[in-house]
Amino acid sequence: MKVLYPMLFLCAAAVAAMSGCRRTDVREMTVSMPGLVESEKAKVVAALSKYAGIEKNSYRWDMDAKTLTLRYDSMQIAQANIRYAIDEKGVKVAFPEKKGDRAGH
Repeated sequence: MKVLYPMLFLCAAAVAAMSGCRRTDVREMTVSMPGLVESEKAKVVAALSKYAGIEKNSYRWDMDAKTLTLRYDSMQIAQANIRYAIDEKGVKVAFPEKKGDRAGH
C-alpha cells in the first residue's frame, strides 16, 4: 500500500498538468479590403507588425480578391482588433455584418 499512494499521486499530477489551460489557439482568417491596391500592402504590414499573436510569415495576399489571409493566436489578439488596426491605418476593411444578437465574425 505504501507504494500505491505515491503512484496514484504522480498519475493524478500528470493528468492535471496535461489538462491545464490552453496557451495558444492559432487560427486563420481572411481580411477583405475592397479598395486594396499594391501600394497599401506596406501600410497593412506596418499596422500589424506591432501586435503579438500574428504570424508575420503567414501573410497570403490575393490582390484580385482584395484580401489578406493570415494566421493569428486568438488567445493574444482578436479578429476585430486585427481589422481595426488595418482600418486605422487608412486601408478600408470590410467588417462582417452583425447577425442576430452576436457579432458577425
